[in-house]
Amino acid sequence: MRTVNEMSKVTGVSVRTLHHYDAIGLLKPTKVTDAGYRLYDDAAVVRLQSILLFRELQFPLKDIKAILDNPAFNAEEALAQQIKLLEIQYKHIGELISFAREIQAKGVTSMNFQVFDKNEMEQYKEEVREKWGKTKAYNEYTQKRNCDDSKIANQLMSLFAEIGTLRDLSPRDAKAQEKIRALQSFITKNYYNCTNEILKGLGQMYVCDERFQKNIDKAGGDGTAAFVMEAIKVYCGEE
Repeated sequence: MRTVNEMSKVTGVSVRTLHHYDAIGLLKPTKVTDAGYRLYDDAAVVRLQSILLFRELQFPLKDIKAILDNPAFNAEEALAQQIKLLEIQYKHIGELISFAREIQAKGVTSMNFQVFDKNEMEQYKEEVREKWGKTKAYNEYTQKRNCDDSKIANQLMSLFAEIGTLRDLSPRDAKAQEKIRALQSFITKNYYNCTNEILKGLGQMYVCDERFQKNIDKAGGDGTAAFVMEAIKVYCGEE
């Protein structure tokens, strides 16, 4: 765990900015001590990395929050999209540098304004927003959120605990598949319509996202997150 000051030193993000991110719900500390000290784990650092990449790409904070809070958010896929956007930005900056050097060398004013065109980047950024920030699933999720969030979260963890008792079985076992069906139904009832496609994405996230994996394994025992992912693959017909 890192204190807010340690987090600031490691990442270069000011303490004031970290406090602001906490206040708007963009980056909540993993734990707050009885004395009021904010503490951050490695998963929080990973989330901050993603936030900073989106900020470099000039995404508004509200858009970043919507993207990262999307239950179907896939960190690996989002990183690939960020890399693509950075490559587009790199290409654009290179063209601007060449354009400026041409003006410098010729000592004349060029009438070529195409070099300032950012349509390619803006179109791709909009695709990212549409995929993660404005999905039907996310809209349903925000509509269903209420004061019972903590109760629902506890019920979800109880379901993972039940699945954890089956992790010595094959993911193909009927009991395991029944629990995956129950998991899908629970998500649909309490969060958003959990299609098989979304369920597959969630299964990957349960293993790839350290925070999810840690919480699921804490509820059901070591290896539960991985077992859930494999059982989901079977349920969705991938294996």
